[in-house]
Amino acid sequence: MNTENQPLIEVKKTIERLIEAGTSFDVEELESIYHDNLQVIMIDDKGQLMNADKATFKNLFQMKRDNGEAPLNTWAEFNHIEADEQKAHVLITRKVKLTEEERKLVLSIDLVREDNRWQVTREVIFSQPIN
Repeated sequence: MNTENQPLIEVKKTIERLIEAGTSFDVEELESIYHDNLQVIMIDDKGQLMNADKATFKNLFQMKRDNGEAPLNTWAEFNHIEADEQKAHVLITRKVKLTEEERKLVLSIDLVREDNRWQVTREVIFSQPIN
């Protein structure tokens, strides 16, 4: 394994863990992956804006788990990953039903390396109809 690419490999694995945790409502794993200062900004195709912090966003997944909802779609396309030893950025396209209908989500995700692990500090999510 080329050590020059180690941060990229670690970041991709972190995002894959994030997808697995989110789609299966594993709130404990999300606690580890999401930074305490997580900021989530979601905007849809109508310009509606939603802001959330770590507790609010984790609560969304907790409610889905408590309601016994079926796991979410794990489909993902990594569009871009850049990383150095301290920070990273991922651009990824997903198809997921976070709210009332399955949507195409384009996520811009910022991460930092703290406490010997990669943590998501910000997710900017652009939600669009799938068609």
